[in-house]
Amino acid sequence: MAHHGQISNERETPKKKITRTGFKRLIRLFRFIGPQKGVFILGLILLVVSSSTTLIFPKLMGDLVDLGESGSLDKINKIGFILIGLFIFNAILSYFRIYTFAIVTQKTLALLRQTTYNHLIRLPMAFFSARRVGELNSRISADIALLQETFTTTLAQFVRQVITVVGGLAIMMITISYQLTLFMLAIVPIVAIVARFFGTFIRKLSKKTQDKVAESNTIVEETLQAITNVKAFANEAFEIFRYKRKTDEVIDVALKGAKWRGLFVSFIMLAMLGSISGVVWYGVYLVNQGGSLTSGKLFGFILYTVFIAGSISGMADLYSQIQKAIGATENLLDILDEDTEPIEMNQPDFKYALKDKGKNEKSGTSVSSEKLCFRGNVEFRNVSFTYPTRKDVVVLKDISFNAQKGEQIALVGPSGAGKSTITSLLFRFYDPSGGEILIDNTNIQQVDLSALRSNMAIVPQEVLLFGGSIRENIEYGKPGATEEEINEAARKANALEFISNFPEGLDTLVGERGIQLSGGQRQRIAIARAILKDPAILILDEATSSLDSESERLVQDALQQLMKGRTSIVIAHRLSTIHNANKIIVIDKGEVREMGTHEELLTLENGIYRNLSSLQIDVMG
Repeated sequence: MAHHGQISNERETPKKKITRTGFKRLIRLFRFIGPQKGVFILGLILLVVSSSTTLIFPKLMGDLVDLGESGSLDKINKIGFILIGLFIFNAILSYFRIYTFAIVTQKTLALLRQTTYNHLIRLPMAFFSARRVGELNSRISADIALLQETFTTTLAQFVRQVITVVGGLAIMMITISYQLTLFMLAIVPIVAIVARFFGTFIRKLSKKTQDKVAESNTIVEETLQAITNVKAFANEAFEIFRYKRKTDEVIDVALKGAKWRGLFVSFIMLAMLGSISGVVWYGVYLVNQGGSLTSGKLFGFILYTVFIAGSISGMADLYSQIQKAIGATENLLDILDEDTEPIEMNQPDFKYALKDKGKNEKSGTSVSSEKLCFRGNVEFRNVSFTYPTRKDVVVLKDISFNAQKGEQIALVGPSGAGKSTITSLLFRFYDPSGGEILIDNTNIQQVDLSALRSNMAIVPQEVLLFGGSIRENIEYGKPGATEEEINEAARKANALEFISNFPEGLDTLVGERGIQLSGGQRQRIAIARAILKDPAILILDEATSSLDSESERLVQDALQQLMKGRTSIVIAHRLSTIHNANKIIVIDKGEVREMGTHEELLTLENGIYRNLSSLQIDVMG
């Protein structure tokens, strides 16, 4: 049974131990700040100035206390006005500092998001086969959001706290009392650090309690969703026991947390109040001894102590944030360090382009990148394949066949035989482990990848539409197509009639994954998209196997329109749809077992195709 709480935890960005390598990888992200370098430096200057002016406040407050004993009213008012001016100046600096850092952060993160997405979408299929969509989505959303906190808050807080600790200690040592400073350093930082890590431990116990509660809630959710199964198997007592055991675990963890929380509160009260009392006691002692330390300086010293204790305590939080930032950075750089496919991004029309270094396999002459037009002759020569992640499993073995321009080739065979793998290799989602694939006598590895794919189209069995309008989904086959071209493609796909019946026509929203449309309507939208693309080579993963008879007839008519004049490779599940194929190739366990026309294959005694055909006729009969 799935535990939803556990799933969400897996997607959280893990903390990484701060190492030299990890820190270097974090620094690598600062190259994205490059275009905003000037604004970033301005923000740092504002941060340093505002943090430094804040340190003047305790000194002025101490002077104000000293003037309360024997100073004139003019001097008291003067310091009062200076404090007001300092507050206003600091407020203005803080405003511009926050706004400046926001500019840097948003533009940097936008560039980082764009770079990551641009890289991600150009990665090969082998990468996506080994990753989950949720994980990749988390990388581009959660990890970058975490880095936003790093750039916006963590960096600023780190600089501010370093200035506060270093500057505060320097002022206390030089201008107030080095004796009292050393005394404070012997007590307060240790207490602040212990309190901070104690608090972190308590929060972990609290989170563990929440996780246990989430697990118990999952049991409730699962049993109520599957209540029919619970009652059918008479497992009420089992589920009650399971829920009781999980809620008892909540009690154990919660009470453990309560014990430590009680100790924590007691420690904080004793340690913090005790350390502050100790500093004040020693300060009053020094004042009483008649040295240079006055009551006002002692008051200022206490304020500095509070500032420094807060900064030291906050550094544990910063450390935790930096650990998470390093984890997020490693996740993103793992994606950015992957090798992308050689896709042409700047050329407006890829359709007939070849790599300049492409060679014609037979003639050995260079192929013109401007003049070559795909005719659609396809040839597989002794092609073998194993998936990169499963090299011990042979998916295809010595596959050989050819298809001339305009021919319809059908691939038949049991599930898992390797039919879809053949089409994946043709699209170069993967490269063969052995042998070669040629189009128009040119090895496809010599062909520009974008040119190759722009000359092919696929109509899958399960059509996945984008969540926009019908127009956008059809236009995906040829971005920038005219209204007339879109309408003509819809007409040829037998889709124009149902589209016209919608009040919004082509602007009708299809919903997520096309949920607003029926299966037959989705298929015809996919066919219209392929028609608009006008490919030389067409891949059809039998598009009618799950449709009702009326939708099947309309889709089949649209497919016949689409296949005219094109090389078509059809993955056939329903053999009645491929009787007229120029060539039927029977694949079993990754090998070609039979090849010929429908009539030829039916003559083979004990042939795989003949047996499959008989089975389907029996089922339909």
